[in-house]
Amino acid sequence: MKHLLLFLVVPALCAQQVIPLWQGPAPGSENWMQQEVQYKNARGEAMVRNVVNPTLTSYLPEKSKSTGTAVIIAPGGGFRFLSWDSEGVFVAKWLAARGVAAFVLKYRVVESPAPEAEYQTFLASFMASLGKTPANQLSPEIQNLAAEDCRQAVKLLRQRAGEFGLQPNRIVLMGFSAGAIATVKAIMNPDATTRPDYVAPIYGGATNGNAIPKPAPPAFILVANDDRLMSVASAKLYADWKAADIPVEFHVYAKGGHGFGLTPHGLAVDHWIDLFGAWLGDQGLMKR
Repeated sequence: MKHLLLFLVVPALCAQQVIPLWQGPAPGSENWMQQEVQYKNARGEAMVRNVVNPTLTSYLPEKSKSTGTAVIIAPGGGFRFLSWDSEGVFVAKWLAARGVAAFVLKYRVVESPAPEAEYQTFLASFMASLGKTPANQLSPEIQNLAAEDCRQAVKLLRQRAGEFGLQPNRIVLMGFSAGAIATVKAIMNPDATTRPDYVAPIYGGATNGNAIPKPAPPAFILVANDDRLMSVASAKLYADWKAADIPVEFHVYAKGGHGFGLTPHGLAVDHWIDLFGAWLGDQGLMKR
């Protein structure tokens, strides 16, 4: 009986709808011709690259457990690919199981070669360049498009809140690495219709010295101390929120490196999402 109940519940949590972000071609990339590629990394986790048509993929909770809170999840990948499972789907399923509607954002990234051998050369070159250019300054044009996709995702969910059983003032924008950079960049636009109510930049993001427009969303910031790319940047991000007198929570794990997501590593950082869930609870977002 226990296994039967589990079988009945899982489909409800995993029922997915793919929602186009824009009506017609996305503004700013109307002439893009590259073909999207879905593939798996060495751990067998789903990845996506060459995104042309941004979407939201929904992971909705059972209606009886729904809190009315939505979390938009922007996976990372250096604006070259999206870590779709580790920094997207795994997080979405964790949230949906706890009554939070989750939407994984497929945002636009840099074009990469379609053939696998050429892509691996392209990727190796990109990885070698990391550390030479500050992560927050990678591909500024694509950053702008990705941030615009984040803003459009917030606007779209707010407009269609009733359809998904959401409260329009309980929308969280969560990003990892490049997704976190796009998340922070998205809130620097003061348009209230596209501004999330809460943000969660995970190992990424920067204000680049710009003032945070008010009213600004409370923030949840998390990073690993041994993250050579984003640990200092995350600390600066916390300082910016603190200086602006905006509610903020900041966590630093000793180990985890960069890009740990929800892939198990046998470290304390494997449980970071429990801290995020507790923060959601402190904001009143885990109650109906």
